[in-house]
Amino acid sequence: MYTLIDGKKTAADIRREIAAEVADIRKSGGRVPHLAAILVGNNPSSETYVANKVKDCEEVGFGSTLIRFDEKTGEKALIEKIRELNEDDSVDGFIVQLPLPAHISEERVIEAIDPEKDADGFHPVNIGRMVIGAPGFLPATPYGIVELIKRYNITTSGSNCVVIGRSNIVGRPVSILLSRKGMDATVTVVHSRTRNIGEIVKSADIIIAAIGSPDFVKADMVKEGAVVIDVGTTRIAAPDTKSGWRLAGDVDFGNVAPRCSYITPVPGGVGPMTRVSLLKNTLFAVTRREG
Repeated sequence: MYTLIDGKKTAADIRREIAAEVADIRKSGGRVPHLAAILVGNNPSSETYVANKVKDCEEVGFGSTLIRFDEKTGEKALIEKIRELNEDDSVDGFIVQLPLPAHISEERVIEAIDPEKDADGFHPVNIGRMVIGAPGFLPATPYGIVELIKRYNITTSGSNCVVIGRSNIVGRPVSILLSRKGMDATVTVVHSRTRNIGEIVKSADIIIAAIGSPDFVKADMVKEGAVVIDVGTTRIAAPDTKSGWRLAGDVDFGNVAPRCSYITPVPGGVGPMTRVSLLKNTLFAVTRREG
């Protein structure tokens, strides 16, 4: 029988821990952390994510600011706002919600963010720090995945881990985090050009599915007792629901779960951990600055 990895409960536990730290900061006369977000346009998924981020900040006692821009906002205006936040001493960390409209370069926007306020952990400076094992802001979703694995006491040392997907947001960074000292996994990254992908995935003790393809991981790709972390969140049509859609993961949960020792659900697995990682990065910014 598999154990369901409850990201929602784990994130709630971490928020309580952060709230206690914030209460201590307030008692000692320190400055309460402040997390800001920039939202361009009204993408429904982004709207939901940012609204939840604001609730998370309220729950732990952070200051929170949401800055909205119209879908047609130019790149120059967005980067100017980023520079303002970089120079605003009242803001400890901020994110620019992705995806951005097609006319705005995500690369240039990410590089415009001060690495010391990069709550998402996407800036090249922070990616570089992660690679060499130096202190810094970690990419939010990989950070959340590693925290889930640790809190469920899943053995990674010497384990064979296969990461499906090579994005700069999830696949590449999580492969680095899992192979670092302290985690010590042996990591293979597979992607759309990988030959015999099913055979490689089936060799894994731990599978991280982050390819963005609903139900990609089938039961015959998973060995008995494997740990499966599903990062996929694709909206698919579901006429029987009130919204007309539902979230689908990259794993065929119903058929894969019986083969697993541990598995994350979608939703309620990795998603809540991504949000709580933003809080952890912002708190890290404050504690590092205050020494």
